[in-house]
Amino acid sequence: MTVSGRAARDGEEIPWRDDRGQDIVSSWHPPRLPGPEGRPHGSAAVCFTPEGNVVLVTWPGVSWKFPGGRPQGDEDWRATLEREVLEEACASVEEATLLGFMKMECVRGPSQGVALVRAAWRARVSLNPWEPEHETTGRLVVSADQALQLVELGSKYPTIYVRWMREALAAEGAAGGGFEESAR
Repeated sequence: MTVSGRAARDGEEIPWRDDRGQDIVSSWHPPRLPGPEGRPHGSAAVCFTPEGNVVLVTWPGVSWKFPGGRPQGDEDWRATLEREVLEEACASVEEATLLGFMKMECVRGPSQGVALVRAAWRARVSLNPWEPEHETTGRLVVSADQALQLVELGSKYPTIYVRWMREALAAEGAAGGGFEESAR
């Protein structure tokens, strides 16, 4: 599968305005720990089932998204990923690859100077029975092609999502998931 569209380059700044009128600059960073400077804002993953499908989640008023969320206590990036995927998608992370980091920094507005960093992963998951106990209200398992159509690639920073999906497909292919390396 080939992901169309331009992908963000490492460190490329992508400006956008949030729903509170603040000016934000987002950027993609390589998977070097501890990650770019900023406050850890959680982990999220493109989650693949053993059949090679992708798991998406939703909650009221939100379009389909990749599972993920914020850290609790002193959780590290991986612990946050595992807990959030379990809570949001009712799925267990069997294997995960850190693909990079998404940094969002407010450059104008009440949160000026605040930088949030989220770890972006590719995960292999096993699905548990759908018994949501947290914020999500739906889980959908679709092909990678369908996932790209359903996930809001974000008019705010679509090139970062294109980069994330390309990295996820390449990592899945390298892990034996059946995707071609040419997806990069």
